[in-house]
Amino acid sequence: MNKENVNVAFELLLEEIESVINELDKEAEKALKNSDYENAKETIEKIIKLTIFREKVKELKKEWGSFLIPTTTIKTYKKLPRGLRTPEDEFIIPILESIEELGGKAPMREVLKKVEQKMRNKLNEYDYEELPSEPSKKRWENTAQWCRNTLVSEGLLSNNSPRGIWEITDKGRAYLFKFKKNNVS
Repeated sequence: MNKENVNVAFELLLEEIESVINELDKEAEKALKNSDYENAKETIEKIIKLTIFREKVKELKKEWGSFLIPTTTIKTYKKLPRGLRTPEDEFIIPILESIEELGGKAPMREVLKKVEQKMRNKLNEYDYEELPSEPSKKRWENTAQWCRNTLVSEGLLSNNSPRGIWEITDKGRAYLFKFKKNNVS
């Protein structure tokens, strides 16, 4: 049994639920705008039920995770020495460029695929190692995801895009434009 497939299935399910909630949200907003209060009320009730359902799925995912932790052995991992992996700030421009090239927003997997292509000459053997704590993930993917968090906190990526979607902001576009302007050869 591939336990990771179940985790991926939970993630996909949560993304789809989030997508449906977002669509219903737009539908409710449109109904309110058109003074169709009955339809708005029904749609809002669906959103509430789906939100509750989403929370149940999150709990099931968490419960599934508890089955995977071996209780007899606890592994300790040695941290990779500084300077061996590609630093997080090397990912900033490739992430912003990738998202912009993908139309301003895209699923994380598509963004990471483009980032890897752009960084293939920078990524090293340590970047391609599996994370000891999460063997299904390469070290560079983890670094890119941490970089994404930093970009969100700096306002260069949206903090309210749907789960699993990376979206550039106007501030991010301006940053990218300024970078390209200053680095024209």
